[in-house]
Amino acid sequence: MAWTFGVASIALLIWVYLGVLRGGFWQVRLPLAAAAPSVWPSVVAVVPARDEADVIAQSLGTLLTQDYPGTFHVMLVDDHSSDGTGATAAAAAAKLGRTDRLTIVAARDLPPGWAGKVWAQSEGLASAKAQFPQAEYFFLTDADIGHATTTVQRLVARAQAEQRVLTSLMVRLRCESFAERMLIPAFVFFFAKLYPFAQVNDIRSKVAAAAGGCMLARADALERIGGIAAIKDALIDDCALAAKMKQQGSIRLDLAQDSYSLRRYEDAASIWNMIARTAFTQLGYSPLLLAGTVLGMALTYLAPPVLTLTCGWAAWPAILAWLLMMAMYCPMLRYYRQPLWWTALLPLTALFYLAATLASAWRYWRGRGGQWKGRAQATPKR
Repeated sequence: MAWTFGVASIALLIWVYLGVLRGGFWQVRLPLAAAAPSVWPSVVAVVPARDEADVIAQSLGTLLTQDYPGTFHVMLVDDHSSDGTGATAAAAAAKLGRTDRLTIVAARDLPPGWAGKVWAQSEGLASAKAQFPQAEYFFLTDADIGHATTTVQRLVARAQAEQRVLTSLMVRLRCESFAERMLIPAFVFFFAKLYPFAQVNDIRSKVAAAAGGCMLARADALERIGGIAAIKDALIDDCALAAKMKQQGSIRLDLAQDSYSLRRYEDAASIWNMIARTAFTQLGYSPLLLAGTVLGMALTYLAPPVLTLTCGWAAWPAILAWLLMMAMYCPMLRYYRQPLWWTALLPLTALFYLAATLASAWRYWRGRGGQWKGRAQATPKR
């Protein structure tokens, strides 16, 4: 049928466009080492933590043992934890003999109009500026992220050599359970498609993004945008910060070599909730953009396999589209050390993400959007 061939052709054109004109988003390029600066600037890490007792000792240990030639200190913000996160962190520092490198800050009550994580970061940054007024960089990382001992050193070297105001790494997410193996590489693949790293790193491009688990921000540039308060209500805080910082200069985002998430997603439900928390926020809470996303995802990911399996060679553009889809997904699967046969299941994974996006919109309309650590942070305006 003519309409079948037409839909198949549209799907093929979409994948040709993505492959050629979308900044090579599907390629995996790890950052090269940069030359060490002549003088190492002072760095303060700010770590918001809310009920992270199960991982804080491990993640904090990788920060306190950083091999950094300059001044380096860690500000851990205990954001009203109920599980003893602060005490666990203090004990971990004492065990390592690095209490001198750690300050634990108790966050004040969340003010109206602030997102929880951003407020905790604000509390940590305020303490960092008071204790280390000469700090030139702030390393914003999460309580469930681990780092190699040279991570901060390499980030600072890259930021200094390339004069970046924000240098970020998309950390390697855990990919061990069945749900993680099927869904996590696709999460990063979709993120890179939305924010092609090559375009993020190009100062001439308006595309801006960062990964909140690992961001090195120049203190003076952060001050010029009005501090972290400039994004006080942002749920997708990392990309919001990147957009603000790119107005001040060049930013960079790469896949990480050896920074990694400690967060476990043992089942599909936990990944579903991760997506549903902010997917509709990403669309600006717009029903029109939601409808466009549904149509776009259907044409891009669902039409090729459906038409291939139902129409066979009569819909040969759909076959080519599916092959291109699988070929572009291969580098990300290799990065996550997963077998390449997962490429054939990418349409099912895309369907899962699309359904979670619809659930995100439903939660928002019910006043339960942006759920994070017991807080509903996105509700419709009345």
